[in-house]
Amino acid sequence: MRKTLSALVLTLPLLASHYALADESSALKAKLTEVATLKAKFEQTVTDINNKQIQKGSGIFALAYPNQFYWHLTAPDESLIVADGKDVWIYNPFAEEVSVMDLNQAINASPIALLVHRDEETWSQYSVTSNNGCFSIKPKSIDAGVESVKVCFDDKTLIEMVLQDQQGNVSQFSLSEQTDIADSELSLFKFTVPDDVDIDDQRLHPLN
Repeated sequence: MRKTLSALVLTLPLLASHYALADESSALKAKLTEVATLKAKFEQTVTDINNKQIQKGSGIFALAYPNQFYWHLTAPDESLIVADGKDVWIYNPFAEEVSVMDLNQAINASPIALLVHRDEETWSQYSVTSNNGCFSIKPKSIDAGVESVKVCFDDKTLIEMVLQDQQGNVSQFSLSEQTDIADSELSLFKFTVPDDVDIDDQRLHPLN
């Protein structure tokens, strides 16, 4: 009996930790539910493992539940990422190439896609911790494409995203001039393949 009680006492901190993580994940999902749609300008700064700045950029970021987001880097070079609810399109105008992948593939490459994803099975693959209005999202698998993503809120407003890759590079996005997305702007989440570009279809079940 004493051994049983001892084992139970040792287990309690682990259970408390498990439920705390579950609560923080629920808290983040509750925050994201409040941000049903969002359009904002962003300023991007990328630093390497030695904290040396290697790139600055700016553009437009938008998201809408379910499973839609838009990321348009306009400077210094243009690139575009569009999630239309099912597929994710990555367009590089300079290379004249479009890559397309399934949404879940994109989440594996970057947990930032979780911002518009509500699938419990997918969320269970990530741990979430919180501190002073910021939530850190880390994949449980070592095979994920990034080390962590941090999202920060000012009350109900998403103000910052920070992505760290496995090479130690950190991309920080500061958001400003946020608005809800008007019905007339929903076309942001519809990608039309430009003429005369190469298409790299990486979907698990590509369309013919």
